Amino acid sequence: MQKVAFFDIDGTVFRSSLLIELVNSLIAEGIFPPEAREEFVDEHQAWQNREGFYRDYVERVVDVYAKHIKGVHYGELADVGRQVVAVQSRRVYRYTRDLIKKLKAEDYYVVAISLSPKTILDDFCTQYGFDKVYGSFYEIGPQDRFTGQVTDEHLIGNKANIIKRVFDHNFDRLTEEDSVAVGDTENDIPLLESVANPICFNPNQALYTHAKRMKWEVVVERKDVVYYL
Repeated sequence: MQKVAFFDIDGTVFRSSLLIELVNSLIAEGIFPPEAREEFVDEHQAWQNREGFYRDYVERVVDVYAKHIKGVHYGELADVGRQVVAVQSRRVYRYTRDLIKKLKAEDYYVVAISLSPKTILDDFCTQYGFDKVYGSFYEIGPQDRFTGQVTDEHLIGNKANIIKRVFDHNFDRLTEEDSVAVGDTENDIPLLESVANPICFNPNQALYTHAKRMKWEVVVERKDVVYYL
């Protein structure tokens, strides 16, 4: 029976958000209108000034993406996504990059879970040897153009659902024994609660507080130093 490890991607493996980088590139390429950037500039500025939360910034970018992806051809999105990954795929944290490599060497089945669009996730995660990738599916309508709707949102919205799905669909070959999960925000708590070895990596305050109460492992990477708290 093969052991399993689950990784959040944005802010946990990738040192930014794939969705944010994708939206900025879609604007730069003229696929999204220039004014789309203005729709999340306040949240971005508030986060940069440490007067707002990163979560609010990301959620606003998600809204902007869903609004402006409507009518965009799948091929246009895929092309821009590949460009983003080609430029930025190596901008990852050393700790999680090395942990993925270590677990793969130990024959773990490694799963990525992210709210970023699955199209860009697939390109990114392939380079790091992920066996399975779960991301947001945006519905494609006639003529291969996006409708702006997310499919199976209930599944990706709670990462514990993904873990259950992975084990239920592979009950004959995957084991929950010594399972690992890595996350960085309170949205990852259901993910971390579902495994034997939860790791809180560069956690925000909400996750850090919960992790200390639960006695979970907390790891922080700053510059070229990894701290175990």
